[in-house]
Amino acid sequence: MTQDRLILRRVGIDTYHENVAYLHRDCILYRVEGFQALSKIEICSNSNRIVALLNVVDDPNIVGVNELGLSEQAFDQFGVAEASEIRVKHPEPAHSMDSVRRKIDGERLNEQDYFDIAHDIVENRYSKMEMSAFLVAASQNNMDRDEILFHTKAMLASGDRLNWQESLVADKHCIGGIPGNRTTMIVVPIVAAHGMLIPKTSSRAITSPAGTADTMEMLANVELEPQKLLEIVRKERGCLAWGGTARLAPVDDILISVERPLGIDSQGQMVASILSKKLAAGSTHLLIDIPVGPSSKVRHMRSALALRKLFEYVADRLNLHVEVVITDGRQPIGRGIGPALEARDVIQVLENNPNAPADLRQKALQLAGRVLEFDPDVRGGQGYAIARDILDSGRAIAKMEAIIETQGRINARDLSPGKLSFEIKADVSGTVTDIDNLQMARIARRAGAPIDKRAGVDLHKKLGDTVKSGEALYTVYAEFPSDFQFAQDLCNQNCGYRIGLANELPKSFVAF
Repeated sequence: MTQDRLILRRVGIDTYHENVAYLHRDCILYRVEGFQALSKIEICSNSNRIVALLNVVDDPNIVGVNELGLSEQAFDQFGVAEASEIRVKHPEPAHSMDSVRRKIDGERLNEQDYFDIAHDIVENRYSKMEMSAFLVAASQNNMDRDEILFHTKAMLASGDRLNWQESLVADKHCIGGIPGNRTTMIVVPIVAAHGMLIPKTSSRAITSPAGTADTMEMLANVELEPQKLLEIVRKERGCLAWGGTARLAPVDDILISVERPLGIDSQGQMVASILSKKLAAGSTHLLIDIPVGPSSKVRHMRSALALRKLFEYVADRLNLHVEVVITDGRQPIGRGIGPALEARDVIQVLENNPNAPADLRQKALQLAGRVLEFDPDVRGGQGYAIARDILDSGRAIAKMEAIIETQGRINARDLSPGKLSFEIKADVSGTVTDIDNLQMARIARRAGAPIDKRAGVDLHKKLGDTVKSGEALYTVYAEFPSDFQFAQDLCNQNCGYRIGLANELPKSFVAF
């Protein structure tokens, strides 16, 4: 081995969407090249090369003086066998940072600027600090609608794009913020049973108590390779899978990993994120659900209407047919919050169980009806009745079971909640006038969801329900004593419910 080469070592550390390299402080190259901790380095082996953030270590158990370690993310991306000889050098700077600095100064960026930024991000030339600067600049110095279009196109071009070879590929997306809103798992089997193509790839939870993929994982395998996904969709006309196995708009995944911890959720970034992912997944027709309520992501009708116009403007220029519905976001949908409890609600609706939550059933039917009306053979206004017939006849549950079987059934379907529980009771009599979506999500997460799939919250009272002092409002479930105590402490600080008079109920803005 020559002095300018090192031996590659895999370091078992998950750095989540960030390439990290490890050099020993006594490594000759570290001293000669003048590398610094937290600077970027370029690692090369023949035609394989990546850029990574440098960590300097003193422990030879992590890397030796003649070794370079790569985190799991970086090692998988590099694609070179462990113990291979590699070279390390200073990388070229990310020239697109000039565009980011201009955006920080409040300038408007052009289409090439956004493509350059996306290219450098997907090539791992940005540190998380530099991506944070871009996200904050784009959020504070608002992107105009053409900039959002440029950003969407750039993210779409950063990865692969599925082509289903059909003229109508349907999808449905909710912008989020409403616990228990698991309508997708009802809409997909209804639409697929009708015969429309609806290949649904969903995310796992990042800051919520459950994502669609987390909940579906209670019933079936959701981690499917692209070829397997294709086979399932061709056979069943639909799927409910995790989108992480396909390389669809990967810049979006990287930005989300930085955006969520910062609590940034700008409208421009949201529109670009959703539409780039849907276009990459091969969608031609998309229904977007914007819930509006005091503790939802969108809190005012005027904001919802402005967001709808943004979605329609960008989608129209990318040849994606979009319809936007504004729905009731004043409270959680269904009863369960957390993967097991939400899966229970979904199965109850699909099985037409008399105990199924009526609000989840009704909203899912309304959304499914609107998706079915994308079909040119379905007249406007007929979709709801067709969706209801598919659900009531048992065709929806039959299709769901077929999708589950094809994706890989979870053998023991046990949707029982966690073994530890406590009730939160009303301290006064009256009417439930407010349920804080954010607080209920926090409580479910504090109880362990979504990592502990049986953890969560089961609601017994909803908006407008009358309640007597001492009556249970909801039950919290946990798997471990520490989570149980964390959730109990949070509930004692703020239970998330307000009891008052019936005339104090917040107004509902619904535009189906």
